[in-house]
Amino acid sequence: MKVEIKYRDSKSSDLASIEKLYPEAFPDEDLVPLVSELLQETSDILSLVAYRKASLVGHVIFTRCRISNNSNACALLGPLAVDPARQGQGIGSAIVRLGLERLVNVGVSDVFVLGDPAYYVRFGFQPRAGVEAPYTLPEEWREAWQSLSLTDEASSLKGKLLLPQPWLNPSLWIA
Repeated sequence: MKVEIKYRDSKSSDLASIEKLYPEAFPDEDLVPLVSELLQETSDILSLVAYRKASLVGHVIFTRCRISNNSNACALLGPLAVDPARQGQGIGSAIVRLGLERLVNVGVSDVFVLGDPAYYVRFGFQPRAGVEAPYTLPEEWREAWQSLSLTDEASSLKGKLLLPQPWLNPSLWIA
């Protein structure tokens, strides 16, 4: 019998499981401080979890943000983590798609991500030159800075992405 994966908004009771998930999914990165701080920014984030039976198997955060000199509502996707034993089963894709649908419904026009282009292309993300990350990215990360327009119009946004304090740690953006 196949056990269904369910998705929902995260709750404060998920915090311990979320904080356990990130070191398992990213053993070479310490994302727990960022995730913990973001989860305290409840008005600026969309935090979704995936679970199987009673076990949390995936998590994603979308942080609401804006671009300098622009009033469009935007979001930054990340971090995204899936239990290593469950990777490759579509959990990450499903939770990202759910988040993107929810963002469309609240009027977000564009979503940005600093991530693997081979992974994020499946959602329609493309390299982005017009909007700058909060810090100058290393040259080898330029293709990883991507965006997705959630509207029918081609996005011509230009400026610098303005994010809440938890994202303003240079080590998140500079190698």
